[in-house]
Amino acid sequence: MEQVTQLSYALDTFYFLVSGALVMWMAAGFAMLEAGMVRAKNTAEILTKNISLFAIACIMYMLMGYNIMYPAEAASAWWPGFGGILTSADNELADVLAGGDDAPYYSVLSDFFFQVVFVATSMSIVSGAVAERMKLWAFLAFAVVFTAFVYPLQGYWKWGGGALDAAGFLDFAGSGVVHMCGAAAALAGVLLLGPRKGKYGADGKITPIPGANMPLATLGTFILWLGWFGFNGGSELKVSDVGEANAVALVFVNTNMAAAGGVVAALITSRLLFGKTDITMALNGALAGLVAITAEPLTPAPIAATLIGAVGGVLVVFSIISLDKLKIDDPVGAISVHGVVGIWGLLAVTLTNPDATLGAQLMGIAVIFVWTFVASLAIWFIIKMVMGIRVSAEEEYEGVDLAECGVEAYPEFTSRT
Repeated sequence: MEQVTQLSYALDTFYFLVSGALVMWMAAGFAMLEAGMVRAKNTAEILTKNISLFAIACIMYMLMGYNIMYPAEAASAWWPGFGGILTSADNELADVLAGGDDAPYYSVLSDFFFQVVFVATSMSIVSGAVAERMKLWAFLAFAVVFTAFVYPLQGYWKWGGGALDAAGFLDFAGSGVVHMCGAAAALAGVLLLGPRKGKYGADGKITPIPGANMPLATLGTFILWLGWFGFNGGSELKVSDVGEANAVALVFVNTNMAAAGGVVAALITSRLLFGKTDITMALNGALAGLVAITAEPLTPAPIAATLIGAVGGVLVVFSIISLDKLKIDDPVGAISVHGVVGIWGLLAVTLTNPDATLGAQLMGIAVIFVWTFVASLAIWFIIKMVMGIRVSAEEEYEGVDLAECGVEAYPEFTSRT
């Protein structure tokens, strides 16, 4: 290992922290996107969920999650064991600058900060999918268990050096570990929760329920696009030498190009299918491109990254349509963006990374999805039995802003529809 100098240590630590701050800014992006995609009468509640889940994720990952995901000494490749609570002592490692094989080249607490915002990102995916009809405190109860245990365990299997990592499964920044994981948890919740009232008719007719604020949704998408540079760029983990700096630059460019490809492909697809240019599909196309490239933003050339993102943009349109036909009600398209396209991103790794094998990628997809879906379904079911997960029909009609928060985001303009 190249000797760690004080300057490189400081630079890589600072890069971690700044990248983490960019990913934290994605929490604002999810909040704005979801607030724009739901009806006005449900806006305050979805904003409450987003700020609350971020705080819960930070606390639970500190108390349990981080040391499950990155154990000092794992019990096995599948079970890491329970570590202790993260403390300032974790930042005080001896011989950091000695240059040994095990010497870290960045502050351990900077790694925690970078990782904890990923946990919150995964939980944010669930928020949009269950919007407009779930009880606030049922959602927050699920967030506690998901961020403390469900997410960290599957994270250990890949990023903590567990069984999936040993099997050769590749996931650079989390198309599977973060995005598909969140989508699987969301799908479990949506299936137990059921669709919004009036969404699907007895005759099979699908009634569109448009969001209240497309400017806000667009702002949220641009914030997410910006934050994704920290998400993918920071996952290079290092920037303090020429090779790593060049790698970070390529990751940034590929991330941007994939998002652009996703937007254009979704625009064209929606125009061909509907005869109109659907702004919601364009927004989801951008996010689909970003999710698709997250599994491997380093090995493709920019043109390949654009095409990977474009395929994601096409897939997300067809996936949203298909889930609607199956009566799986996802107000913001989160399951399609992060789940279906997350799977595509993991498979696309095999197209550009010579170290990737289809068998290992399929194994990773299956293990992460099955674990997260089954565990989440069990947790949602227990919460349903204990406290219920869905608001009453009257509360849904009035809006969960009043039922759950007692305050409306747009009191002068709210319509009870």
